[in-house]
Amino acid sequence: MTSDANPIEDAGHDVDGTVRGATAPDGLGVAGVRVGHWTDHESQTGCTVVELPPGTVASYEARGGAPASREVELLHPDKTVSTVDAVLLTGGSAFGLAAADGVMRYYEQNGRGVPTPAGRVPIVPALAVFDLAVGDSAVRPTADHGYLAAQATRQAQVASGRVGAGAGAYVGHWRGPAGRRPAGLASHVARLGDLVVSVLCVVNAFGDIESGDDSAGLGAIETLAALPTGFGGGRTHTTIGVVCTNARLDKTGCQVVAQGAHDGLSRAITPPHTRFDGDAFIAAATGEIDAQVDVVRFLALTAACRAIRSVPLTG
Repeated sequence: MTSDANPIEDAGHDVDGTVRGATAPDGLGVAGVRVGHWTDHESQTGCTVVELPPGTVASYEARGGAPASREVELLHPDKTVSTVDAVLLTGGSAFGLAAADGVMRYYEQNGRGVPTPAGRVPIVPALAVFDLAVGDSAVRPTADHGYLAAQATRQAQVASGRVGAGAGAYVGHWRGPAGRRPAGLASHVARLGDLVVSVLCVVNAFGDIESGDDSAGLGAIETLAALPTGFGGGRTHTTIGVVCTNARLDKTGCQVVAQGAHDGLSRAITPPHTRFDGDAFIAAATGEIDAQVDVVRFLALTAACRAIRSVPLTG
């Protein structure tokens, strides 16, 4: 509930199933945050880099049972490093995490990273989705592809479509190859006064998108339960994402915000957070304005839910 004097404003960047990517003039709406992609449309894979301004604080939470990740342990509130330089979202499952090497190389060349006696070490946590079962499974994002995606953050901002890490994303994997539906990269920006909270996610879920009318509710669960293999999914699915905000938060606050994004996912996908998904969110705060962490969390919930629901239910 909001007052008329301070309404929540939304800017959705919907996935368009008829195009490969849609330009978002304002990117993710947070100053200094930029997005770049490398995409192999034929092989249905790619990677996406979210560049963050210097001094950005971040944390993380995974709720799916089969995550593929790199450098996320250091994001926990009790770990020493508090700032990150960029986040990598990638296809290729665990193989695709190699793309982070190229992202690190790019930011090292550009003077980013934690200072050490031997030089700067860029901090680039990475999350991966499983897209090896579509397109060409022999093609996975590499270090060179990660470098190209980082370079592309200088180009026009694309925050939705079958691009980057979303090039091989589908929903409804439980229905099998014939029943799954194309998804991809989706984003949503929510504003409350000067506060901005945006979510960029790769929607590649085992379950179905819940539109809000209970179309994927109890009936879908009954159908799933009746399958010969039950909920068996082979750990080949995942929804991953980045929450960006201009709020001033510490790592504990960022973890709370990542939890809010998962709450939004659980409203938008049925069933959420299965043992066969690697659902994970990284939340990053650039520290421009003071804000209550619970307000930021609620906006993250809203943005994540609306981003995922923007994926078309046909196709």
